Amino acid sequence: MDEISKPKVGAVAMMDEHDTQKGKYMTFKSGEEYYGLKIQYVNEIIGFQEITPVPETEDYIMGLINLRGKIIPVIDVHRRFNQEPFEYDDRTCIIVVDVKSTVVGLIVEKIAEVVEIQEENILPPPSISRVDRGQNKYVYGIGKVGDTVKLLLDPERLLNDEEQPMAEKTNELMVEGE
Repeated sequence: MDEISKPKVGAVAMMDEHDTQKGKYMTFKSGEEYYGLKIQYVNEIIGFQEITPVPETEDYIMGLINLRGKIIPVIDVHRRFNQEPFEYDDRTCIIVVDVKSTVVGLIVEKIAEVVEIQEENILPPPSISRVDRGQNKYVYGIGKVGDTVKLLLDPERLLNDEEQPMAEKTNELMVEGE
C-alpha cells in the first residue's frame, strides 16, 4: 500500500512546486528596459566572473565560464538586443538558465526582483515598426506590474538556432567528462 502512495506524494509535491512557480518572473535591467524570464528557467544567479573568450563566435557570445566544474557558454543580453555595450560593474550578474536541458549564462546589468504576473495581465507585444520587431523577436509578451510594464522574454528565441548548437555541444562535453 505504501508503494502505491509514494508516487502520488511525489507527484503532488512536484505539482505544488510547479504551482508555486506559476506566474513568477525573474526581472532584470538591460539598457532602459526591464525584462522578465519565467522563474522555471532560472537555475541560479551568480556574480560576474572571468570569462574565457571563444574565437569566431557572434559578438554577444562572450565565451565560457567554469561554474563549479561545469563549463557553460555566456551571452551578453545587452549585445544580443543590439544595445550599446555597457561596462560590467559590481551589480552585473549572470543568470544561469536551463532551456530544454541546455544550460547558458545570461549577463545582465542588474537583477531587479521576482514578480508575479497573472495571465490576464500579459499582453502580446505590439509590432509598430521593423525596428521594434528586431528586439521583439525575443519578447513573447508585455507583463503589467502595477503602473509599470516588463518585457517578457522567450529564452528559446533568445538562444535561437545559432547559439543552441554551441550550448548543446558544451553540455554534451560536460556529460561525457563526468
